[in-house]
Amino acid sequence: MEIRHHFLRDHIQRNDCVVEFVETSKQLADIFTKPLPRERFNQLRIELGIVNESCLN
Repeated sequence: MEIRHHFLRDHIQRNDCVVEFVETSKQLADIFTKPLPRERFNQLRIELGIVNESCLN
């Protein structure tokens, strides 16, 4: 964990990357990390471009 922390800190200080807050309702990674209700799961698939909205109707 320490090495990862220092790696990220160094890159942030050099402006190689930017850390931004993302509110819970916009966390696309949720589809990969937790069980979701069907509606949320389908919405995230659309937002990620995995399926078209017409495929879900």
